[in-house]
Amino acid sequence: MSPVEGKVMALKEATKLIRDGDIIGCGGFSVSRCPSAFAHEMIRQKKRDLTLVGSNLSFQMDLLVGGGCVKRCESGTGNLEKFGIAFNFRRACEKGRLEMEDHSHLAMASRFLAGEMGLPFMPLMSWLGSDILQHKQPSTEKKFTMIDDPFNPGKRVCLVPALNPDVSIIHAQKADEMGNVMLGGCLFHEVEMVRASKKVLVTCEKIVNSKETRKNPQMTTIPYIYVTAIVEQPWGAHPTSVFGYYDYDGEHLNHYQECARAGGEKYERYLNEYVHASETFDEYLEKVGGTQRLSKLRTSRRQIKR
Repeated sequence: MSPVEGKVMALKEATKLIRDGDIIGCGGFSVSRCPSAFAHEMIRQKKRDLTLVGSNLSFQMDLLVGGGCVKRCESGTGNLEKFGIAFNFRRACEKGRLEMEDHSHLAMASRFLAGEMGLPFMPLMSWLGSDILQHKQPSTEKKFTMIDDPFNPGKRVCLVPALNPDVSIIHAQKADEMGNVMLGGCLFHEVEMVRASKKVLVTCEKIVNSKETRKNPQMTTIPYIYVTAIVEQPWGAHPTSVFGYYDYDGEHLNHYQECARAGGEKYERYLNEYVHASETFDEYLEKVGGTQRLSKLRTSRRQIKR
């Protein structure tokens, strides 16, 4: 099989490429382009002992923690912005069920950049003078190290280690059958993260013919050489938003947060109703109102610009 064949897969098939114990790079940010469809399928397939890494591990992280899939997180933050904190995440941290390594958004992006470039570390100045440098480092591996600046005597530089996820999961606007991915709006940390990863799984709103990609090469954000699997899954980021396609679903996010805040049986009912009892993500979409309700979230189909 050539590097450009066999990349279009069903969601179940693509998710099987994730193994228990993997380091998972998560795309999206806050309530925008979160890979929700992958999170649902990971819970249904009972993935375990995962480490999630990203800038703002938002909705997908809280869902996966609540589904029992996660043992550790490394990120700049974990919240749903205007919809509040990540309640499953906080509860798991407080009860000692979840390891959390606190970084900054820039530090995580810098670690992915180092991984992308094949470097062992990346220098970082923004932590100098911050409380992060006062925290006790994990016993297993160094979170950072300080060195003397070799070019400016008397000054110090912080180094953060490279990060190469086993698998990264992202949701995009478009991709072609070869694996060329078109992201629109804010790109967050995803390009560096993808290039640093061993495998990359992508859900997208639409798979287009590669002839369209060749006609508009400037639209390709992530070329096929980095991509392992492509899944066409419209509304695959619901209830979060996708630039140029749909807004976030505030009603469902509020409902989710109500269940997550309560935890226990109420949250289990949410998982049972929307995740476990839905064989596919399309079944979940029908349960949240289907095409008639979701169409109200549609945004204008402006051309995606880089």
